[in-house]
Amino acid sequence: MSIKNSNELLQALESLPLFDHHCHGIVTEPLQRPEFEELISESSSPATCGTTRFDSQVGFQIRGACAPILGLDSFCSPDEYIAKRATMVPDIVNSKFLKAAGIETFGLETGHSADIITSPSELHQLTGKAVHEVIRLEKVAEEVAEKFQNEEGSDKVSAFLDELDATLYSRVENAIGVKSIAAYRIGLDFSPNRPTKEELSRSVAKLLAQDGKIRLADSTIIRYLLWFAIDTAQVIQLHIGYGDDDVDLHQCNPLLLTELFRKSIGSGARFTLLHCYPFHREAGYLADVFPHVYFDVGLAINYTGARAHAVIAESLEVSPFGKILFSSDAFGLPELYYLGAKLFREGLSRVLNNFHKESNWPLEECHRVARMISYENAARLYKVE
Repeated sequence: MSIKNSNELLQALESLPLFDHHCHGIVTEPLQRPEFEELISESSSPATCGTTRFDSQVGFQIRGACAPILGLDSFCSPDEYIAKRATMVPDIVNSKFLKAAGIETFGLETGHSADIITSPSELHQLTGKAVHEVIRLEKVAEEVAEKFQNEEGSDKVSAFLDELDATLYSRVENAIGVKSIAAYRIGLDFSPNRPTKEELSRSVAKLLAQDGKIRLADSTIIRYLLWFAIDTAQVIQLHIGYGDDDVDLHQCNPLLLTELFRKSIGSGARFTLLHCYPFHREAGYLADVFPHVYFDVGLAINYTGARAHAVIAESLEVSPFGKILFSSDAFGLPELYYLGAKLFREGLSRVLNNFHKESNWPLEECHRVARMISYENAARLYKVE
């Protein structure tokens, strides 16, 4: 494709197919305003009295960019937006935003609130696009542990580990990758070493002795899961940086994983660092120095809104362009798919156009870099045509 000027570059990027390598399903039930606002924030608490989640970067983007998709004026009031949305069939709302997003391939992580959002097959039915599953390691371990929780017997620990291995092998066979939420459960300052059998036995015994719903927050077992994924040469997605309010951000710097990356070179495993803000520069450095590390600024794009281009520009500073991916991290709302794609295209276009003007990058080369980050890198990494 011949690109002759900056306007043609923008037009070309607006039509580029996207590989959203990390996202979640969407809610198919009608939403009231409190439920909607909950889904445009990473906080588990409602907005402070007298304030609204719409008064944020993502809230302004919804009013400014999403309102016209529903036939409303740009920057209509939050009340107008919610009222119009409530008059529409949820499937219609979902279809409008998903179609406008222009995402061709989805990597759908299914380990969080799977009972209230669309499954991979349901998202495929909504979009007609390819949807591939990414499994959450901790969720699989918790589900297996619940089977053994109330069992008696001296061999319960070994039976659990056998069942866990068998389940993991079965699940990864039909998935394009795995994800770990180690950042949430134990922080990233864990030992990079493979756990010993003795450590593992003690930790599993404690896990199975939990009362009530099983919650895995044990570093030994999470290390075991990660080494399973390394040994089976998986693409391993890791949450990094900004996220829900149950994450300790100071323990989410990806530099804490440096030794794990050193130990896993040559294993065939590949790591994708998700979101990364405010550690996206650190993530870019790691993608530069380690052959099996990739990253994105997914979640940060929606939540930085009008400043997303700055985050995208910083993500291109030191990382090889073949190691940068796109994701929306959309959960619950189809608007988040649309905004993630729109802000990514606009931000990347703005950044590359500046490189063209300020550093004389050829427009064809700008377009090639955009194609890599938008789709080709993820297709190569996940071995998806």
